[in-house]
Amino acid sequence: MGARRSAYVGVLALAVGLSSSPLASAATPDEVGTMAVKTIATGLKQAWSIDFLPDGTGIFTQKDAKTVSTITKDGKVTKVGDIPGVSVTKEAGLLGIAVSPTYAADKTLYLYYTTGSDNRIATWQIGGGAPKPIVTGIPRGSNFHHGGRIKFGPDGFLYAGTGDGQNGNNAQNKNSLGGKVLRMTKDGKAAPGNPFNSLVYSYGHRNVQGLTWVGSQLYISDIGASKVDELNKIDAGKNYGWPTCEGSCGTAGMTNPVKQWPTSQATPSGITTYKGMLYMASLKGGTYKINTSGAGGKIYTNLGRTRDEVAGPDGSLWVITPGGIHIADGN
Repeated sequence: MGARRSAYVGVLALAVGLSSSPLASAATPDEVGTMAVKTIATGLKQAWSIDFLPDGTGIFTQKDAKTVSTITKDGKVTKVGDIPGVSVTKEAGLLGIAVSPTYAADKTLYLYYTTGSDNRIATWQIGGGAPKPIVTGIPRGSNFHHGGRIKFGPDGFLYAGTGDGQNGNNAQNKNSLGGKVLRMTKDGKAAPGNPFNSLVYSYGHRNVQGLTWVGSQLYISDIGASKVDELNKIDAGKNYGWPTCEGSCGTAGMTNPVKQWPTSQATPSGITTYKGMLYMASLKGGTYKINTSGAGGKIYTNLGRTRDEVAGPDGSLWVITPGGIHIADGN
């Protein structure tokens, strides 16, 4: 992300034009919507990612504090653990969190974090001691391009979005875990059906920040360098171009994004599917709602820099900013 990521602004809400969604199909360039937002927690140290336990309690990471905490809908925050071995720089630290689909039985959480030598994915249990790495060697940069989002897909496998570790060549190297979407079993092994008989599911990414599904179709957000940021529809084995292409290009064998926008307007982060739309957090730009053809317009924004958005089990949209957690009701 670099210096351009430190500037102003808000939430980018992206409506991805499902045929069943009247909002998506009816969007016009001058459309303006609103969202009622309630702040339930403040004073956090770079809150980064949230998921939900089976009882509906939120569980989230703070990148710089290197802690995992729970949060209730009424805003009660309880620290449940400090994570040792985490290295914090501008973008590095304790990043993604995902709750095991079988948490009721195995009590297992998955964490993505930076160490002094790499980024890694580990299993962890509340009160169970240090994390147990299941994937190591994901490239880290000195400060930037760590990726960090992890989520379980509808197929039951764990997906991870990684960054190129400030080395664009990693993105095109299928033997590197950098600049990729990874797909794995719960013990960190290559998931059956992966295209290269490895963890790699797709490649040619710069700094993947968001993962979500529309049905069984994966979409990701990817931060660009100086031209455009991207929303990509991910299919197994495809090459999404970086560093040869930033945004759409005509290079054979490279897949163009579904949507791109100038880096001055976006800097995307976490993404979720909510009420038939894709809502994507934004570190810079504004608040936009668009369909797959690019039609749409600005909608509600006043939260400033926004890191993650997740559809909660309570039917609300949970919005994570570096300093707080908020609940929104989209329309």
